Amino acid sequence: MDARLQVIYDGVANGEQKVVTDGVQAALDAGIDAATILNDAMIAAMGYVGNQFECGEYFVPEMLISARAMKSGLALLRPALIAANVKSAGKVVVGTVQGDLHDIGKNLVAMMLEGAGFEVVDLGVDVSPQKFVDAIKEHQPNFVGLSALLTTTMPKMKSTIDALNAAGIRPNVKVMIGGAPVTQRYATEIGADIFSPDAATAARRAKEAMA
Repeated sequence: MDARLQVIYDGVANGEQKVVTDGVQAALDAGIDAATILNDAMIAAMGYVGNQFECGEYFVPEMLISARAMKSGLALLRPALIAANVKSAGKVVVGTVQGDLHDIGKNLVAMMLEGAGFEVVDLGVDVSPQKFVDAIKEHQPNFVGLSALLTTTMPKMKSTIDALNAAGIRPNVKVMIGGAPVTQRYATEIGADIFSPDAATAARRAKEAMA
């Protein structure tokens, strides 16, 4: 790997925001194309971070600082990606379901998806089924991600899927669900396409589904 890309890779893996932003700028100044910086350094590094998390070597704090470092570099890189017409890996609408105000898990999923090359539309917390429907109609995503931390708000996941069916748009989008009380069994029961127990798995399974 080019030494300048290695600096960015290491910066993301170690969660060093300034190293990443300085490295991205240096790589752009050196004429390295934006897609190469994104794929070979940033996405590759977030893939490593995700693997380390799944192996139990990294934990949520380490994954979070790496995701933030990646996000800072992506903010700098995005204009060059747009100018070069680099396509994203896909588009995802995410939100915490109605009645639930927890956002740490949802935010981490959003950052890990961005780190995997997806365009993310974050609807925030306490998102009603109708708001998910409206966002899917507007943004035409490949996936919609529903998060819940409370057992009392989990039924809103089913309500949202029911709303997608009622609106006639369920076949157009894959539904991914997750959150502390959510299980694969529940995902199957309500008709979700993908269950993810954590942010790293969400990014991996989204990429696998696109492939």
